[in-house]
Amino acid sequence: MADPGGTLTLSAFDAIVLAAYLAAVFVLGCSFVRRSAGTSQFMAAGGRLPAWAVGLSIFGTYLSSNTFLGVPGKAYGSNWNAFVFSLSLPIAAWLAVRYFVPFHRNSGGISAYRHLKQRFGPWARTYAVVCYLLTQFARIGSILFGVSLALSALTGWSQASIIIVAGAIITIYTILGGIEAVIWTDVVQSLVLIAGALIVLALLLFGMPEGPAQTFRVAMEHGKLSLGSLRPDVTTSTIWVVLVYGLFINLNNFGIDQSFVQRYHAARDDRQAARSVWLGALLYVPISLLFFLIGTATFTYYDAHPEQLDDLKAAVAAQRDGEASAPIDHADVGDKALPHFIVHHLPMGVRGLLIAAIVAAAMSSIDTSLNSSATVILTDLYARYVRPDADERRSMRVLYLSTGAMGAAGTAIAVAMIGVQSVLDTWWKLSGVFAGGVLGLFLMGMVSRRAARPAAVTGVLIGLVVIAWMSLGELVDLPSRIRNPMHAHMTIVVGTLTIFLVGLLVTKLRRNAD
Repeated sequence: MADPGGTLTLSAFDAIVLAAYLAAVFVLGCSFVRRSAGTSQFMAAGGRLPAWAVGLSIFGTYLSSNTFLGVPGKAYGSNWNAFVFSLSLPIAAWLAVRYFVPFHRNSGGISAYRHLKQRFGPWARTYAVVCYLLTQFARIGSILFGVSLALSALTGWSQASIIIVAGAIITIYTILGGIEAVIWTDVVQSLVLIAGALIVLALLLFGMPEGPAQTFRVAMEHGKLSLGSLRPDVTTSTIWVVLVYGLFINLNNFGIDQSFVQRYHAARDDRQAARSVWLGALLYVPISLLFFLIGTATFTYYDAHPEQLDDLKAAVAAQRDGEASAPIDHADVGDKALPHFIVHHLPMGVRGLLIAAIVAAAMSSIDTSLNSSATVILTDLYARYVRPDADERRSMRVLYLSTGAMGAAGTAIAVAMIGVQSVLDTWWKLSGVFAGGVLGLFLMGMVSRRAARPAAVTGVLIGLVVIAWMSLGELVDLPSRIRNPMHAHMTIVVGTLTIFLVGLLVTKLRRNAD
């Protein structure tokens, strides 16, 4: 049953579908407890997993509940400009298979940041680890917060209850099953997510008065299928800006993200690891297109049903806390449109499956962050600063406690975010700063054999100043003469290149001076 505000009381059958899914995933994850009793098994599954499973897990890591609802919302409110991000994935995958996968598999350790210590000293490794862990806190908290927003509107349950229950379930099975539980549950959750998306799209297309063809006709009339401008302009979100941004973000994922690096080690051999990268990347492109199509189909559905669009706008206006008289446009209802459709137009049972798919998207991202963060804490912090000679039993205890601590901290952050959406945006801006700072340093170490600590320190310091300047305009109102004129997507691009190029320049100057 749904109320006019868009909240429903979950039917018994929908609740059974959702509960059965959560129970099945929990049992599946916990079933790997005996196979994750050692550190190698917990962190890399003993290097015995097939390419297709690792590839589906990589695909699942790319997705989250924010993708399930946020991408359709973006397509509803604007066009397909953001889809260009996905088109950069094949390029990044080729670079990953050619350089990053063999590099990490031959590095002699499971940590993605071990190489930085060897090249630039302990400070570089610790700096990268701190940046990574801060980013994972942001990731876990924001995804739990995002799924609570969606499920609260779809079920009527409180956000805090959803966050705590979801956080506990994911943390427990990740502790018990290690990365093998993460990867195999990601496989199941990826399939559930795809099935849910296909069902929604079919219902939207065949819910049009004149059939599916009407969706594309209306979309073309409103310019909803445009990828953006081809102008050489870095001040707006052109095709080129999004493409370059996507390339750098995906190089960050494939090159220095611990959750990806662990999957390279979990594969049976180099060839299987390379195949998993291609599978994950190439699967994401059409699936992301599917979500953009869902957003466009949602727009055309409400355009063809104006009375339902009025209901949607009324529901959004009612949530504005005294601003109900303000004009409501498509951008305002973008993120609310798909949840509204799910609430009011999906049959019983299918609604439960869709809610399960949204939960699946969140779980497949969070369990990855928990396991990779615990691995980093053990290999890069505990084993270096606390107990270098820790035995297997003590190391496993650290992995268990670290996973639990990350889960608890991420859950607490998500609860703290309730009602303060701006905190979420700020956290993701800061995570972009961290990513740009580490990627430039990592590339410097890979590309230049002569680059040493002075070049790395100089490059990082200057690069972080540039990144801070470029990001500052998003947080405070700077005068126009000193404000960054470039689009926010260019921050990681310029920051990474600054660190990399300054490092190479310092290296060359030092060599000439010698």
